[in-house]
Amino acid sequence: AVNYNIQKEEGTLTITDRDDDKKLEITVTAKSDEQPYNGTEQKVEGFETLEFNVGGQVYKVEGLQAKAVGTDVKEGGYESKVTGTAVVRDAAGKDVTDQFKVKTENGKLTITPIEIKLRSESGSKPYDGTALTMPKVTVVSGAFVEGEGFAEGSPRATGSVLYAGESEKNTIEYELAEGTKAVNYNIQKEEGTLTITD
Repeated sequence: AVNYNIQKEEGTLTITDRDDDKKLEITVTAKSDEQPYNGTEQKVEGFETLEFNVGGQVYKVEGLQAKAVGTDVKEGGYESKVTGTAVVRDAAGKDVTDQFKVKTENGKLTITPIEIKLRSESGSKPYDGTALTMPKVTVVSGAFVEGEGFAEGSPRATGSVLYAGESEKNTIEYELAEGTKAVNYNIQKEEGTLTITD
């Protein structure tokens, strides 16, 4: 070593931020959910995932929130909007947000109506000068949530035939009780036929 004068010129290692067009892209998607109407407040919150594997490395996203709340059926649903400022951390917990372009996609809460099926009766009789009516209506399937339903005297079948050869649908009519919203129910009608024979 005495015969040599060894000098060291040491370089510097620097990790620079990526240019915008070269940043790593990740997409954070808010959760979506679909639930049947139940008369109470329902919600969806959070994300599909906040952990991403990019180039064999695991990164976690923090700082974002998403939530949607709704009770009634609503066209288009309730949007679960992503809010907040994204912070990306590597496996060691270091903030590496500047290396990423974080995109977000909103979620949605969809509340679907309850299906209720009604059926009116069919019948026939020979002409005798009196009308044929069959007002009974049966609920074939489905049910209202507690505290909701049809108004008193409803549903009913209003079909009526009197003359020989006459035939018509046994039409179902109904009104909903106060506080029962039509939008929350899909009420289907299977209507019978009334006929007077010769």
